[in-house]
Amino acid sequence: MGIFSRTRDIVAANFTDLLDKAEDPAKMIRMIIMEMEETLVEVRASAARTIADQKEMRRQIAKLDRLQESWTEKAELALSKDREDLARAALMEKQKAGGMAESLRAEIQVLDDALRASEGDIAKLQGKLREARTRQNAIQSRLESAQNRTRMREMYAGPKVEEAFSRFDVLERRADYAEGRADALSLGAPPKTLEEEIAELRADEAVQAELEALKASRIAAE
Repeated sequence: MGIFSRTRDIVAANFTDLLDKAEDPAKMIRMIIMEMEETLVEVRASAARTIADQKEMRRQIAKLDRLQESWTEKAELALSKDREDLARAALMEKQKAGGMAESLRAEIQVLDDALRASEGDIAKLQGKLREARTRQNAIQSRLESAQNRTRMREMYAGPKVEEAFSRFDVLERRADYAEGRADALSLGAPPKTLEEEIAELRADEAVQAELEALKASRIAAE
């Protein structure tokens, strides 16, 4: 069963109330747009049939007008031959054709009124359809925004993040243990003797002397 029963229901519809009462606003707005599009197609098809009927009626009126002219000529011919009876009969046929033509003109006028009403309905339906599509875009944007916020919250506070940080803690503890082992190796080592310290100084002096010699040779080469 459709949401609306006729064009006027759509025109008078309050989308805000419909969406507020809906359990699934996105689904509701899709249904509304679908029914409005179907109704718009039906109204346009009806207007097209009315226009086609009017064209056919105008062709019939043109034929009836020519027929009246023909009966007039025939009545004049009959009178010229002193056949008043035939002239009267011809004029009666002319009146019948004229009556049919007038009836068709009146029907065309009724259809004109219906077409104007259909034109107004089409304009209103298009306006409501634009409004519904705007609402649909707004609802879709809100849903996407809410989904993005949910994903971000899950990213920041979800179990995967907690698991990752717990792994960081494990790595930090391993690094602390490795550093502790390195520090422990130096614990209890015997202090350097006087000779060892003097030997280190001599080694430093030798390295420094060689370094100075290299600098002097580079300056001389330049």
